[in-house]
Amino acid sequence: MIFVTGGTGLVGSHILLELSQKGEQFKALKRDSSSLSICENIFKHYNSEDLFEKINWVVGDVNDIPSLESGMQNCEQVLHCAAVVSFQPSDAELLKKVNIEGTANVMNVALSSGVKKVGFVSSIAALGRNSTEGIVDEECHFKHTKLDSNYALSKYYAEQEVWRAGKEGLDVVIVNPSVILGPGDWNKGSSQIFQKIHSGLKFYTPGSTGYVDVVDVANSLVALLLSDVKNERFIVNGANLKYRDCFDRIAVAFNIPKATIKVTPLLKEIAWRIESVRSYILGSKALLTRET
Repeated sequence: MIFVTGGTGLVGSHILLELSQKGEQFKALKRDSSSLSICENIFKHYNSEDLFEKINWVVGDVNDIPSLESGMQNCEQVLHCAAVVSFQPSDAELLKKVNIEGTANVMNVALSSGVKKVGFVSSIAALGRNSTEGIVDEECHFKHTKLDSNYALSKYYAEQEVWRAGKEGLDVVIVNPSVILGPGDWNKGSSQIFQKIHSGLKFYTPGSTGYVDVVDVANSLVALLLSDVKNERFIVNGANLKYRDCFDRIAVAFNIPKATIKVTPLLKEIAWRIESVRSYILGSKALLTRET
């Protein structure tokens, strides 16, 4: 039996789908306030509504230890996907609470519940920045800089909890996905790029990053969990693209005009400050921050 956290999110939903299609027995953690609509729509997207109806949901939270203890009963493996993805400065404490403390709770309960192996969804951000060549691989070590986002720091420290549990007896495996794209909620996480481009985004920034299909992330982690591989990490990346190339491809798919205005460093510095003031006045979350 496998216990899955974060099953209502983009990656978690695809992991539940992969487990369902493989015929694996599992339980999925959901918060009492969480909507199942994203997960259900993802299953519908792959014509798997019948599999969605069979999911065994457990109500709880990664910061609610009794619910974790109940959920992990009779489970030999855990897939920990639950996390907050945010680049809002105001969410720093939430990132710490869920990503770091929540991961510590999952590892501690796994250790005390007799779980044998844990698979963890981290992020390429947890490996830091390679300032020399710009290429990050599994051998990179996180070096703190003033450019680190609160999200990157939270995933790095979450990883430390996983490695710590590994030293205490758990078999662990970590995947570090690049920017994850796939069918899901356009108002959350990296999928917001689809909404922004569909709404007529006119600007693009210089630089590049890695992108990966959410299906590849989910399938990779499930395969690693079910394998004999342990105490290793794996970067999961589909392609490295310039931001403009990625934006252009999405625009072409939507059959809408491409972004044509290049954002200069000066314009970026001005833009995030203006957006910060706007969000403060309106009491809303900033669409652009220094971290993004």
